[in-house]
Order: sequence, then structure tokens, then C-alpha cells
Amino acid sequence: MAEFLNSMEWYYLAEEKETVPSLSFKGRSKEDFERWHRELKEKLLELLGDFPKKVPLRPDKLGEEDCGDFIREKYTIATEKHMRLPLYLLKPKVSSEKRLPAILCCHGHGPFGKDSVAGVTFGQAERKKDIREHNYNYGEQMAKRGYITICPDFRPFGERVAYTEPYPNRDKCNVYFIKGLLLGQVLLARNIHDGMCVLDFLLTQKEVDPERIGCMGLSFGGTMTTYISALDERIKAADIICYLTTTRHYAIETANFCGSQFVPYLYRYADVADIAGLIAPRPLLVESGVNDTCFKFDSARKAHEHLKRIYEAAGAGDKLEFDIFLGEHSFSGKKAFSFFDKYLKG
Repeated sequence: MAEFLNSMEWYYLAEEKETVPSLSFKGRSKEDFERWHRELKEKLLELLGDFPKKVPLRPDKLGEEDCGDFIREKYTIATEKHMRLPLYLLKPKVSSEKRLPAILCCHGHGPFGKDSVAGVTFGQAERKKDIREHNYNYGEQMAKRGYITICPDFRPFGERVAYTEPYPNRDKCNVYFIKGLLLGQVLLARNIHDGMCVLDFLLTQKEVDPERIGCMGLSFGGTMTTYISALDERIKAADIICYLTTTRHYAIETANFCGSQFVPYLYRYADVADIAGLIAPRPLLVESGVNDTCFKFDSARKAHEHLKRIYEAAGAGDKLEFDIFLGEHSFSGKKAFSFFDKYLKG
């Protein structure tokens, strides 16, 4: 006879133990991989629901700053009928007329959105601390190494929050996720759509080589990197930073999630590593901090093993790299530069 539990925490742990994602990768051959890839990608798009209709980007340039090694431009672009997206575009100062590789740099949670990733502090101590603690200005760092980088605000972060706070002490991600569901929208799908529009804008820049586009991001930025790279093959190489884990750990055991990262019904079909596996056979770097308190390393290691099996079946085991570093929830930077140089500059 099944045990009846009073605790909701114990209830979901028990339910998860009996859940077997039906499309989690179990194959071995390249044929297994290709069939699985088609089926899971189709299911993921179904679960994400309708994407907004694209509109003309209508870019509006708001400013430009000379940062020594690069120029930092600020724009807004239209991503759908009722929405504009703010972003920074960082362009290295180079003498060559050849087109340059570019990287979509996705921010994590926190109050500053794209600003920290692009190295924008406005001289404020709190913003400088945010960058220092997470080595967070990877958009700026990559620009200094000769990459065009683009750093957008995703919903509902940075400049894309309400001007007034009608629901103090509530998690904005959860509030907007629920509002979206009432209208038949999934917040993550809206952000994936926005990321694709950012790529559209990036490719209007004459300096950008469309065959050498990368994507990288920390934490929630790792979520965005995973999903955008899985669904948009314009991304040729990706770096998922301190995000890869298991659903049991981040969602069931610790509830380390929010509405901005959530796909309804996903765990019926796939785990986090399966979604990352959709990036195969393209090059992928996964960074995990041994001391990460957000996405524990023990769970990350399990996800690594599953992802390795997917890449090996795809015939791309040599395209998957890991940066396991003795650090917290942050951008390591120990392998990212050589990784992107290899696949986007080589």
C-alpha cells in the first residue's frame, strides 16, 4: 500500500522518484541520437507554446562610449508588437576590415541585468562588487579579446521591470510567469524569442561574421544560453556557466528556480542535460564550480555524465569540454577564451 504523506516537500520527492522522463536520451548510436534530437526538439517547441510574431527591429541608438579597447553602444530594438528590448553592443577597435566573430552574452539573476555583463557600473560600489564576486563582465572581457559582444536585458530584468512596483516582496519572475500563462504565454519562450531577435540585430552589423556566432551566460544566463543555442543553429559554439544540473536537485530538492526558467511539463519528457544535448554536435563548454551553492557540483557531475553520453552518440565527443573549477557561482574564464578562439577564430 502506498504511503500517504502530509508534507508537500516529501510528496514531491516521492513523485519525482517515480517520474521517468520519456524522451531522456537512452541511445548509443548516431542514428539513435538523430532520431532523439528530432523528437525532443519538436516536443520542446510544443511545450514552449506559441512564439510572438516578429516585427521590424526598428533599432534606436541611445548612446556610444569609447572604452579604450572597444566602443560600447546602447540600443533598443523592437521584439514584438508591445515590447522593446534594451541592449549594449560592444565593438573592438581593430584595424582589419575582415568580419569578426561575435558572442551573445546573457546575464543572470540580479538587479543590474545586462549592465554587469557589459562592464557598466556607473561608478557605483554595489555594481562593482557584483562584477567582482561573479567575474561577471564577460561581455566586456570578450570584447577586449577581439569579439563583438551583444548584451541584452531579458524579461523581467535590468531596464525591463515595472516603473512602479505593484506587488512588493513578490518574485517578479513568478508574477510575470503566472500573468503570461493566463494569456497562453510561457515567459521563457518570450525570452528565447527575444534572444533570437537580438541575433537578428547582431547580424545586421556589417562587422559581424554570421558563421562565427557564439553564446555564453552565467546562472539564468546559462539557462538562456542552453535554450537559445538548442533552438537556434546560428549559434556555432556555446558556454553554459554554472547552470547544468538535474531537475531533482534544482527544482525538487531545493526549489532553486523561478518562473523565468520554467517550461511547463518538461520533466515528463526531459532533464536539463537533455536540453543541453540538443546543442550537439556543435561545440559546447560547460563550466561548474566545485563550491557552487546555487547548482551543487554533485548534481552537476551527474548532468555532465548524461551530456557526455549524448555527445558521444552524436559522434561529437571531442566537441564537448568541461571547466571544473575551485570556485563559487561565477564565470571561471580558465577555458572560455581558448574554447571560443578555437571554434570562432580558428
